[in-house]
Amino acid sequence: MQDEIPSKTKKKQEMHELQKLGEALVELSAAHLAHMTLPEQLAQAVHEARRIRSHEAKRRQVQLIGRLMRELDPDPIRTQLAAVQGGSAQERARHQRLEHWRTRLMEDDGALTEFASEHRDADLQNLRALLRNARKEQEEGRPPRAYRELFRVIREAADE
Repeated sequence: MQDEIPSKTKKKQEMHELQKLGEALVELSAAHLAHMTLPEQLAQAVHEARRIRSHEAKRRQVQLIGRLMRELDPDPIRTQLAAVQGGSAQERARHQRLEHWRTRLMEDDGALTEFASEHRDADLQNLRALLRNARKEQEEGRPPRAYRELFRVIREAADE
């Protein structure tokens, strides 16, 4: 049987998809972009596109990025981009688990004991203080500084 030759429409769709992937790379922050492993020529083109302010010049540069991406396998780039953007299902699930812990800790004092048994290295004294401050912030309608700090401490405890 003969290999199917992709239609012109299919080729155009793939080109537009690669161009959209290139646009997503250009939209990334410099810190996220630095963590990605990209071929040298593609990385230079992305950095150049980030520098360009003219709409038309940027459009042409993104087309160039799409053309460069046709010459390489885009799957590793897609995977890295999904991880950086938080698009990976694992990262979303982890974030939801951490938010669930924060909610439980805010609502139930007994949850702190359970959290401590699962995360032995957690600083319980700091957690208690943050919980007390976060609850007070909510009661008084103040900005959620301690509430955010609580999430950070929970995330660090889960990472250890």
